Amino acid sequence: MLTIHSKLISAMISQALNDHPIETCGIIAGPAGSNLPLRLIPMRNAAQAENFFMFDPQQQLQVWKEMSARREEPVVIYHSHTNSQAYPSRSDVELATEPQAHYVIIPTYHLYNEEVRSFRIVDRMVIEERVRIVQQYQPELELQMVA
Repeated sequence: MLTIHSKLISAMISQALNDHPIETCGIIAGPAGSNLPLRLIPMRNAAQAENFFMFDPQQQLQVWKEMSARREEPVVIYHSHTNSQAYPSRSDVELATEPQAHYVIIPTYHLYNEEVRSFRIVDRMVIEERVRIVQQYQPELELQMVA
């Protein structure tokens, strides 16, 4: 299950709507091993396509180096689907390289009829998971943020 702060959900949706009809993309970093999404990092869609996203390779290298230096990892990898349901496409599955990450899809075409969805993608196997949106993280999670 993905537990995520409502402000992060709002920020992803806002970015997706602003980028529509191009697919938006980005990550939410958190402390390595914590499964706690904290720091939203919007990324450039190098493909600039309505039905495909690809992180800008230079930006991705820089962001991953920064996360490493901060002892973070990509807890959430997100993108939008502008003309299809919020379910991983074949290319989404093939390009999923972070087995610990939650892959979140924001449906901009049907946003008010369909919710943001999250998936685990490991070895090309897709498993949908529940998304729990919270107004604040549990105290024990907040302690992990400080440690």
